[in-house]
Formats: sequence, C-alpha cells, structure tokens
Amino acid sequence: MSRIQYPAPLRAGDTIGVTAPSSGVEPHLHDVLARSKAKVERLGFQVVYGDTVWQNGKCVSASAARRAAELQQFLLHAGTQAVIPPWGGEFLMDILPLIDWASLRARPPKWLLGYSDLSTFMFACTLLTGHATAHGPNYADIGSDQPDATADRWLDVLATPALGTVRQRASAVHRSSWSAPAADAPTRWETLGGGEAAFRGRLIGGCMDTISVLIGTPYAPVETFARTYAQDEGLVWYLESCEMNAADLYRHLWQFRANGWFERTNGVLIGRPAGYSAVKDFELADALRHVYGDLPFPVVHGVDVGHVPPQLTLVNGAVAVVRCADGQGEIAMTFA
Repeated sequence: MSRIQYPAPLRAGDTIGVTAPSSGVEPHLHDVLARSKAKVERLGFQVVYGDTVWQNGKCVSASAARRAAELQQFLLHAGTQAVIPPWGGEFLMDILPLIDWASLRARPPKWLLGYSDLSTFMFACTLLTGHATAHGPNYADIGSDQPDATADRWLDVLATPALGTVRQRASAVHRSSWSAPAADAPTRWETLGGGEAAFRGRLIGGCMDTISVLIGTPYAPVETFARTYAQDEGLVWYLESCEMNAADLYRHLWQFRANGWFERTNGVLIGRPAGYSAVKDFELADALRHVYGDLPFPVVHGVDVGHVPPQLTLVNGAVAVVRCADGQGEIAMTFA
C-alpha cells in the first residue's frame, strides 16, 4: 500500500502564496485582502500575491490557462511553502485538464488550504497524487474581524509534522446562517439514528456542490485511491453543501453511492448545510436515511465543516479517529 505524502510543517518565516484558481477579488473588496495579509503577517509569515487575485469577471479571476499556470507555479516554486486562495467560486473544474499532475506528483507537496470550490482541486489533487490537502478556512476567512477558536486551528493543523497527531473538537456555538453577525446557535453533532459513534479511517471529501461534477471524469478516482492508500484503514468521508435543499442533497448523495464512493467506508461526516431548506416535509434527515439507512457505518451530521462558520480544518489523506456522543464530537488526525 502506498503512503500519503504530507507537506512540511508550516513555520514562522515561511511564505504563503495567494492565488485565485476560481474567483478573484473585485476592487471594492480589496480591503479583505489587506486585512488577511495583516493577520497572516502578524502570525509571522510572508505573503506573496499572484496576479489573478486582483480581479473577477464572469465568475472567474482570469482565463483557465492563466489560473492553472499561476496555481501550478505556486505549488512548484521552492520559495512558497503553502498556498491559500482568497475564496472559492464556481468554475475551478476548468483548470483540471490544464494541470501537469505528473510534475505535482513528482515534487514534495505544499499545503493547500481552502474550501468551497477550492475543494474541487484539493479533492482531485489528493486522489491523483496522494498528497495531503487541507479543507478549512480560506484566506478571506483568516482575516475575519471575528476570530474563532475553532477556525483558528488551521495553523495548528498545518504546523503538524508527518506522523504527528492533531485533535480538534466541535465548536460550542455556530452561526445560525452565513449572514448572522456572530455565532448564535448551540452546536450539536448528531448521529443518524441516535446514540454514540466512534470510527476510524482515511479522510476524503469536500463541497458536494462542486466535487459532484467530477463523477465520471479522470479527476475522481475514488476506488483507486481507496485501494492504494486506504486498504487497511478504509475511508472517512466529510461532505458539506453550499446551495442545496433537502432534495438536492438526496440526489447528490444518491449519485455518490451509486458511483461506489461509499464502498470501503467506515463513517461519514456531514457538515451543516448552507442555503438549506426542506422540500415540503422532506428534511435533511430523510435524505440521509434514504442514502445511508441500510449501510453498516455511522453517519454524523451537524459537523463543523463548510459554509456555516466556524469550521474545522480537515486533511484529505490523514487518518482520522472520530468520536461523537451527547451532541459533542472530536476528530483526531494522524499524518500517517
């Protein structure tokens, strides 16, 4: 069985590259970049911006070729130790055919941190290269004027060495919606069907809205990844959504199952859905029961993952031990 390759731990003095492989930042929002740069520099890092960051049109920062080239340059350049894009977007999948995956596979990995449409690249990257990637706060989130102890663990995660272990716990409270001015709702991780849950496996996942487009393409070799890197451990999936109602969630999860993604799976984590609504009397719990009700592994939902802050930083490829009881949860990740 092959081994996952982990980036070197992020240390003070390292350089973080900021590029926009999906959406860029319009001029009237450049203050967001300034705020994040100030925060990252206070933490002891240097920041280098790519040219794609500063504009956005038709939902993208630049042409697919330019976005792919700049992202690849940051990932291959010896002077950059991590890449954190400003935020997600809509059409990151356009760059996947333009990436030199063999070159990325042949070079030592660097940390890539983000979520939403960025998970399209990170999901494909870990599956295709065996390099760990980190699903967590985007660059814009890091500079938030409302820091949060849960989201701020991104740095602890990226500073963890190979073979090291990092533990994260469920938040105490979360925002009831993306537009809520502050965390205002108690956090509860719930196990489908009730009771406690404990399971272990190699993490993989992302934003369902975007990774679903990879089904049937060369960029989602889930079965090969599981056989190559998780034959002994099995998989732990984490999945979150941005703009889906309960019926959308059912359709996407049904498709994942029909495509064999949940074979070799020991457990599933479902993040708090953003932009969510029931469809008549059909709720999220109904969607989960329809998809997972007859499968022999636990499903935990309401997890701190994705578009409803705060969120944990989960590493694609890491071996996770998950525990959930009485509405509380913990994930220990080992970089093995």
